[in-house]
Amino acid sequence: MINGKKYKVGMYGGSFNPLHLGHLECIIKAAGMCEELYIVISYRDDGKDVDLKVKIRWIYQLTKHIGNVKLIPLKDNDSKKEDYTEEKWDADCDYVKQQIGKPIDVVFCGSDYGADSFWNVCYPDSEFYVFPRSKYNSTQIRENVYEHWDWMPQVVRSHFVKKVLLIGGESAGKSTLTINLANYYNTVYLEEVGRELSELSGTDIYMLSEDFTRILLEHKAKEMRLVEQSNKVFFEDTDCLITRFYMGFLEDENIGKNAVLAEAIAALNSYDLILFLEPDVEWIQDGDRSEVIAADRVKYSNMIKDFYNKFGFKFHVITGDYVSRFEQAVKHVDEML
Repeated sequence: MINGKKYKVGMYGGSFNPLHLGHLECIIKAAGMCEELYIVISYRDDGKDVDLKVKIRWIYQLTKHIGNVKLIPLKDNDSKKEDYTEEKWDADCDYVKQQIGKPIDVVFCGSDYGADSFWNVCYPDSEFYVFPRSKYNSTQIRENVYEHWDWMPQVVRSHFVKKVLLIGGESAGKSTLTINLANYYNTVYLEEVGRELSELSGTDIYMLSEDFTRILLEHKAKEMRLVEQSNKVFFEDTDCLITRFYMGFLEDENIGKNAVLAEAIAALNSYDLILFLEPDVEWIQDGDRSEVIAADRVKYSNMIKDFYNKFGFKFHVITGDYVSRFEQAVKHVDEML
């Protein structure tokens, strides 16, 4: 017993593709048994494996409060797991030992790995400690991540959240449908940030140039935070290109600079599904909605479509009454999931 811990140096490894609650349980228990725990993260650059930086973020966020956990990336150059044969084990073993730089007292492993696995054979001087296999399984998660959603910690889930953007002209029902969908799928949503900020002077007529900058930046920042809290899917009411489009109707002395900012954010944005709402529901004057746009809703709606096409965003068109819109949207979301 060393300072209340059974071992001085321990090691636990895996591909964590993706990390699940079974992995987390092993990490928590192993860290509680060692003065130092080294987690070896195997990864491949094959486009199928989760990116190494993402895996590191997961494990760091889940262990930073523990204080005795250190991470070691270990690259696997084989395209398939079956190609990782015993001839290649020694080199990786030497690399891990070199990274740790001190005797490894214990190697932890799940019972899904046998006594003839890499984790036991390559470390004969270390005790081999086996944790019972949990019900969680990375292969099953990869086959259907949403069916096994509860098998993953929240920090891991956020990586697999699908993003749905709702766009269209004014008074097309975007805000109502966004909230209805978020409630229906038991998740969070991002409201139109610009609505509140455009009224800082009582009306959007007197918006300051920095108001547009703030709308663009706050919308993106809120999106990034809310995705981390989402349950499988995240709904977003408008984005930077809608803001960019409506800049042309309001006075902005720095419209050129804000346009560049909006387009730069658009280049960073990606969505799994975009729903475009046609202006075929009743126009409702809510605040400072433009009467110019109201006079020719189809024209301006088509201009927004052209704007999104210009930037390479593909979308599904939603039409009809409010019930029909909800049903169409649910159909598209279910097909995506």
